[in-house]
Amino acid sequence: MSPDTQSTLQILSIAILPTLFAIVVHEVAHGWVAKRLGDNTAWMLGRLTLNPLKHIDPVGTILVPVITILTMGFAFGWAKPVPIDWRKLHHPRRDMVLVAAAGPGANLLMAIGWGLVAKLASLLPEGLAMISMPLIYMGLFGILINVVLMVFNLVPLPPLDGGRIAVGLLPPALARPLSRIEPLGLILIVALLLTGGWRFISPVIGAVRHAIQVLTGLS
Repeated sequence: MSPDTQSTLQILSIAILPTLFAIVVHEVAHGWVAKRLGDNTAWMLGRLTLNPLKHIDPVGTILVPVITILTMGFAFGWAKPVPIDWRKLHHPRRDMVLVAAAGPGANLLMAIGWGLVAKLASLLPEGLAMISMPLIYMGLFGILINVVLMVFNLVPLPPLDGGRIAVGLLPPALARPLSRIEPLGLILIVALLLTGGWRFISPVIGAVRHAIQVLTGLS
């Protein structure tokens, strides 16, 4: 096995679990909050589960994360969207905001959780380095991917969560034109990424990496 191949496998082994959790829990959070607010569509379809097989999109959950991990050093991807029937929500306009915010909120909590994993692993005795080092790197990667996904999803452009939050918070006169963008939203997002749109998140990535070192006390 060549050094490059071995390095690639090491990166993937560290990244796969945080990536799956970041993507899957994000979607489950949408469905769980929707169920609490009156819409049990996702629950009835068996989507309120951490079983990744129920959420995998071959392109968004496998191909895209692997490519971005190997080319950019962090992961980006998506799972199959959890179905939400807004008409079943108790207060559709208000609840739409809460359901949309649940995904980025879950990523924030997971980033904190992975930070704790990294910190606790760093406190293990040196003799347990074979256990502690993979956990540390996995924790650091978990922080990074969750912050990246949280920030990206909060961009106020439907169908991203930030766009749906904006539609729910803006006055109707402004919300209606924004909501009409949703059918073209994915095209606009792809165009943004292909024209260097990742650059807007670079400062966030740099700040997160610096914070990781400070908070965990790792060099």
